[in-house]
Amino acid sequence: MPAAADPHRPSRRPPLSHPPARPVGPARRAVQAAVALALSLPLLAVGTTAPPAAAEADRSALQRAFSEAAAEYGVPESVLLGVAYLQSRWDGHHGAASVSGGYGPLHLTDVATALAESADGAGHHAVGAEDPRGDHARPLPRDRPAASDPHQARPAAGLAAEPGTLPLAAELTGLPPDELRAEAAANVRGGAALLAHAQRELGAPASTDPADWYGAVAAYPRADTRDAAEGFADEVYRVIAEGPSRTTAEGQRMALPPADITPDTATAEPLDLPDPARDPAVECPRRISCAWLPAPYEELPDGGYGNHDRADRPASQPIDYIVIHDTEATWETTLDLVQDPAYVSWHYSLRSADGHVAQHLATRDVGWHAGNWYVNAGSIGLEHEGFLTEPDAWYTEAMYRSSARLVRYLAARHDIPLDRHHIIGHDNVQGPTGASVSGMHTDPGPYWDWAHYFELLGAPFQPTGGPRAGLVTIAPDYAAHRPEFTDCAGAGSACVPHGSSAVRLHTAPDHEAPLVSDFGTHPGDGRSSTGVNDVGARATAGQQFVVADRRGDWTGIWYLGQLAWFHNPAEAPTALPARGLVATGRGDAPTIPVYGRAYPEAAAYPADVPAQDVVPLAYEIPADQAYVVGQRVPSSYYWAVSFDPAGHRVISGEEYYQVQLGHRIAYVRAADVTLRHR
Repeated sequence: MPAAADPHRPSRRPPLSHPPARPVGPARRAVQAAVALALSLPLLAVGTTAPPAAAEADRSALQRAFSEAAAEYGVPESVLLGVAYLQSRWDGHHGAASVSGGYGPLHLTDVATALAESADGAGHHAVGAEDPRGDHARPLPRDRPAASDPHQARPAAGLAAEPGTLPLAAELTGLPPDELRAEAAANVRGGAALLAHAQRELGAPASTDPADWYGAVAAYPRADTRDAAEGFADEVYRVIAEGPSRTTAEGQRMALPPADITPDTATAEPLDLPDPARDPAVECPRRISCAWLPAPYEELPDGGYGNHDRADRPASQPIDYIVIHDTEATWETTLDLVQDPAYVSWHYSLRSADGHVAQHLATRDVGWHAGNWYVNAGSIGLEHEGFLTEPDAWYTEAMYRSSARLVRYLAARHDIPLDRHHIIGHDNVQGPTGASVSGMHTDPGPYWDWAHYFELLGAPFQPTGGPRAGLVTIAPDYAAHRPEFTDCAGAGSACVPHGSSAVRLHTAPDHEAPLVSDFGTHPGDGRSSTGVNDVGARATAGQQFVVADRRGDWTGIWYLGQLAWFHNPAEAPTALPARGLVATGRGDAPTIPVYGRAYPEAAAYPADVPAQDVVPLAYEIPADQAYVVGQRVPSSYYWAVSFDPAGHRVISGEEYYQVQLGHRIAYVRAADVTLRHR
């Protein structure tokens, strides 16, 4: 269907004729121009691809800017680099604000300007056709009354109550605010001035020893609690110990030499911040800032209840998935929505500014977040502050790292493998029935950096087979891989060129060949597009597929019952060779039925629980094709339609296999397939 009419597009506002996003107008182009000028890099027009790593530019300009700013303000260079890495990974993001109102490598916050550039929305659960609970035995009415209006725009970012750090940086440096927002070197000077100012305010002397700057670093993000501030500082010193290096999106080569520093944590004692004891209900690792902000479990006047289901996991049923979302709303709106008893729920929210975590549900309980009841009943949902159609409203490194620590902790507790069969995006969740596929949400989208995320998880994507192995793991170079996407700022508009985790799939080994079809996502003509929310012809980093053919620089894979091709040149590979377990047809049946949920057969249900339909999706797998098996799962259905959890039941039946069908996972009955290693 045409991109403008796609109902599955997550949105920051009530449904419109195109995906809501910040338009790229003259002011924003001017900001891009200023950034390019500041770093002596060529300006990119919107919709173009990046030149090869800014070949003619001075690639060390930003590194020198850090050295000069550190010397000017008496801040240890490693501290300045560490703070910037945790905020932005040293990227300028084309002068655009982060979701928490920060600009440039040092994330100088200017809430008034960020608010003028962008309006907050309702969050992606409030719009579109997806029923976040995903249980046809108890669907959520789309027009149910809410305790608060989820379509009411709210102030952007958790820093909305204060002007931000950029005005103070302007006062300290004497530089104009526009310059601090748009020019990387000026932005770095502003960050150095803020750190030096914090050191003075804390009564600490100037020092060349990075260990003496712990308090100033803790003060930098202006966190609202001591544990959030110190959690940020702890992570900065871990970054310094790791010594990262990378080439930024603007082509700047950056490096922070590793140094094992034991910071003087006593320097943070003068911070005037509340220090609440950690709630015993919190399920988080000690090394991240985490608070308990419970979602309500209440009966509603219309006879329903919300906004989650009580359960006893993993005793009642295993937890097999961790689902990664982005909020499509800012921090304050996100917290408002999850506390609405008539709304939906997820287990954790993560703040962009400093990586702070709020837990809303005990992991034993079932949230209403993924749009598929089978997945909801066996998953933990994490919402990350961000917007998928605005690649430059970036996910901070602080949030990535906090999320990775949380996921490692949860995976260890629940024995969840750290792979893309179990750590999935909301966009990888299959529609439970054929009618629901086109309405499924598409966050966190193609700009979520899955490869970096799995590096932080300690499970990087690596080759597990030889050059001619039968499987591939999708793994493009995020920074260099910049496929064109459309519809970020309206139907047909070109998205700002940006690194991406997604590779595009064609019907033939040719960039001009049509994209593969997806008749589930696009009922009718099946036509896939380059739309940022269109997952019909897309494979994403970490996903695995069976190799069907190879021709020159192209690799063919089995995908949605078709032969799909992606560009995979040896000099810039977008996939790694792999081996693993695959499913093929069994017996004489010409095709393998595919399901959106692994529900039990009718005979497995007790008399007092209605049997749920087991209906295949529109997709079919030809018996001679093969698809990667992610896990073997017993079919299960969590019967939960009453407020009193005493009546809830778990029904189990025959076995299924989870397979990587296309961009989304799906399920096949064990009785319908044969397994083999490739």
